[in-house]
This record gives sequence, structure tokens and C-alpha cells, in this order.
Amino acid sequence: MKTSIDPVTGDAEQRVPDARPGMLGPFAFRDFRLLWSGLLVSNLGTWMQFTALGFYVASLAPNGRIGSFDIGLIGASRALPALLLSPFAGVVADRYPRRRVLFFTNGTTSVVSFLTFVLIATAHAPLWALMIASGLQAATQSFDAPARQSWVPLMVPREHVGSAIGLNSVAFNAPSVIGPPLAGLLIAGAGIGPCFLANSALTLAVLIALAFMKPAPPSSRRRGNVLAAILEGVRFLIGHPVLRWVVLLLVVTSLTVRPYNFLLPAYAVHVLHTDARGLGWLLAASGGGAICGAFFTAATGGARRGAIWLISAGVAAAGVSVLGLTQAIGVAAAVLAVIGLATLSFISSSNIMLQTLAPDDMRGRVVSVYAMILLGLVPLGSLLIGSLATAFELRWTFVLAGAVAFACAVAIAATQRAVRDV
Repeated sequence: MKTSIDPVTGDAEQRVPDARPGMLGPFAFRDFRLLWSGLLVSNLGTWMQFTALGFYVASLAPNGRIGSFDIGLIGASRALPALLLSPFAGVVADRYPRRRVLFFTNGTTSVVSFLTFVLIATAHAPLWALMIASGLQAATQSFDAPARQSWVPLMVPREHVGSAIGLNSVAFNAPSVIGPPLAGLLIAGAGIGPCFLANSALTLAVLIALAFMKPAPPSSRRRGNVLAAILEGVRFLIGHPVLRWVVLLLVVTSLTVRPYNFLLPAYAVHVLHTDARGLGWLLAASGGGAICGAFFTAATGGARRGAIWLISAGVAAAGVSVLGLTQAIGVAAAVLAVIGLATLSFISSSNIMLQTLAPDDMRGRVVSVYAMILLGLVPLGSLLIGSLATAFELRWTFVLAGAVAFACAVAIAATQRAVRDV
């Protein structure tokens, strides 16, 4: 096993598993199979809705600058509830039954998607209404992510945790190859609305899976001041010699690199000059790369996770800069596949290090910080990049954003041996 450093004593301790019992080992456990299957079906609808919403907002704008900014506003509407609620969601994940939490979050997501379908179908979907709907879904996801992701390590033995997290990413990213092209065809044939209706229906797959799973007791029996519990989790992360750098680079890449996916509709419509089907194939290329990254994570488990994490961050950042220099759809698709692979490897490696280096009773709060960054700062980053694009054009903003993240990754790699050795 690889060694890590105790944040209090400075002693070496064995925390991140190096043994690799098999990439598909987690499927031997019934509850993991059920949740994974439900997520696989549900996320097909998620990607269809994601594609439809971005294309709808971008197509309403008269030019790329305004389209990028409008998509940034949608991102901002998702960022605020995620930033406000995620710290409390971590405490909820640690203190309350995760199965019950997931019933509520997925049921709410299904209802909000259906209401958005009604608004679009009746031509009552201005930008502000879509912002409200996006904010409500972000609020439910803020509670969903810590409960779901911190439950996965409890479903399987410790030696399977790395593979389980990788396979969990496969369940999210595999539909990204099918969902966007399917959404493009559906938009071309029936319009935007049916994509939201599909997401509402497919989200029910998670509820069905949860109904057959065993109830999961809370990880912590502690009660008391919620703010004190949140601060305890923050102090743990700041004091840890590895995880504080994981959180820092997650923040930087979330504001600079990760927003590329949100802004792809504006890039496709106003830079590559393609339609909904073209956007679908671009997203599918990114999703195909992400699937490879997810399988790579599942196959490597916890082995050399720090080095993989740093290399993945550098490749993803460089890829976004290259994307900004690309105006041919075929080249853009190839670059997006590389970005998807590196990005998924980076965020999955971040997740593995956070979950394996955190104690069980702290895991929900640690994952809530991870979720807050991904659910809150990535949409906020889309507003930042979209706003910069109004002045510098989206292409050159991508180049600048990738360069900033690449420099940060190189600096951590050069100065933090503890991270490299995880």
C-alpha cells in the first residue's frame, strides 16, 4: 500500500489502497449493482437535458458573445445554491440515512424536469425561468452528490473503493456518448421539450433501484451544532498535507478548465457554426474520452494516484488551450476526446484521494466540499469565462484559462512531494 502523512503527527500511515483486486470487483456487491444500474439509466436523461438546455440558450442569442454570457448566467443560477447548500449537505450525508436523502433528491429532480418541459412546451420559458429551474436542480444535486458518493465506499470493501469510484464515473459518463447525439436527433425532429420530459422519466430509474436496496445507517451518530461540524471538516482539509492541494487545484480547474463543457453550445454554434446534431457529436466525443478516463480510473484503483492526478490536470488544461485554437469540427472532436479523458481522470483521482484519506465519520463533509466545488464553482466558472468571452472572444478565453490551470498544476507538481507520492 502507498503511504500518506498524518496531518497531526506527521507520521506515515497506510491509507490509499494499492492492491487491485479487479476492475469489475465492485459488481459482486448487490447494492452497488443496483445503484450503478439506476444511475446509468438516469444519466442518459441528464445528458439529453444538458444538451438541449445549452443549445436552446445559445440558439436564442444573436451572437457568440451574448450566447456565452447567457449560458454563463445559467451556470451562475446553478452555482449559488450549490455554494450555499453543499456544506450543510455534507453534514446531512454524515448524519442521516443516505437512502432516504437520495429518494428525496431524485424525486425532486424528476418533478423539476417535468415542470421545465411544460414551460418549454407552452412557450413560457424565458431565460429567467430556465435560471430558476436550473437553480432548483442544483440545490437538489447539492444534497444528492455527498450522500451518493460517500455511500459508495460503504457498499464495497476498502480494496474495491478505487474501482467503485471509477465505475461510478462510468455510470455518469457512458450515457454522455449516447445522450447528446440522441438529444440532437430529438431536437431536430420534435423540438427541445421532449429532452426534458425524457430526463424526468429516466430519473425514476434511481428511485426504483433505491427501493430494492438495503437502508444505510448514518456514518456518524453525533449531533449538535451544524456550523461546528462544517468547520471541523474545513479544518481537516486545510490541515491535511495532501488534500489541501487537491482542493486548491480543484478550485482552479473548476473556474478555468471545467467550464468548457458548459460553453460548448456557444462554441459549436458561433465558432464552429454547426447545428444541434453537430453539438451532440462534440459532446459525445468529450463523453467518449470521459468513459475511457473512468475505465482507466477503475483499472488503476489507488495506484500512483497522485502522479496520475497531476498529469491528468496538466493534460486537461493544455487541451482547453488547444481547443481555443481550433476551428475545424473534426479536430475539435479529437481534442475534446482527450480533454474528456484527462478531466475525468483528474476529478475521479481527486475523489479517490479525498475519500480514502478521510476518516469514515468525516467522509460526507469532505465529499460535500468536492461536490460544492464541482456543482458550484464550475457553473460560476462558466459565468466568469462567458463574461471574459464578451471582451476577448470565446476562443482566446479558452487559451488563457487553460494556460492558468496548467501553470498551477506544474507548480504543485514541482513543490509538493507528498502529493506526488500518494
